[in-house]
Amino acid sequence: VTLAPELPGGLDSVRMLADLGVIAAVGHTDSEYATTLEAIDAGASVATHLFNAMPGIAHRAPGPIVALLEDERVTVELINDGVHLHPSVLDLAYGTAGASRVALITDAMGAAGMGDGRYPLGPLQVEVRDGVAMLPDGSSIAGSTLTLDVAFKRSVTVNGLTLDQAVESLSATPARLLGLADSIGSLEAGKHADLVVLDSAGYDLVAVMRRGRWIAGAQRLGRVS
Repeated sequence: VTLAPELPGGLDSVRMLADLGVIAAVGHTDSEYATTLEAIDAGASVATHLFNAMPGIAHRAPGPIVALLEDERVTVELINDGVHLHPSVLDLAYGTAGASRVALITDAMGAAGMGDGRYPLGPLQVEVRDGVAMLPDGSSIAGSTLTLDVAFKRSVTVNGLTLDQAVESLSATPARLLGLADSIGSLEAGKHADLVVLDSAGYDLVAVMRRGRWIAGAQRLGRVS
């Protein structure tokens, strides 16, 4: 559950969610640094798409970003689509938190994998132009059309992450955060055989296996699904 801890009942909500075993995340917030620290102490463990929908860093008012980045109890989500974050900002987050605390996400809405046009996002209408989802008046980004294979590719080719770092942030870190690391998130005996195959030249999608069965691209690998 993503919430703004500075709103009335915010910190109590964090405590309640944490006590119930629900992941409490800080996001879409105007929280100050001190209030964000209180939320973390109350049990918040995730920063929802860090940097986006929250105040930026100021030298006298560090705000929620610094509080979330510096605390080792917090996993920070990043949208690496070249629109939500400048590459240097993503580099800053990795330099502070490391791959074990960064979860690469998409924040994708219904236009992911589709062409430009107008799409619903809850009660809103979103205009997608050149792959960028915006409110029709252009006032705000409205989700994304990103897919995780593209996020992975950008992380390696643009940000210079190692393959191990990119895989950890894309797979192992989210699985660990969700308490699912015993069954998904890495390739080990006893875990689900969920595979995404990328080519070695441009890290483009080649094939997908789900629970041990090829569901896409098997012929390109010379296998029978």
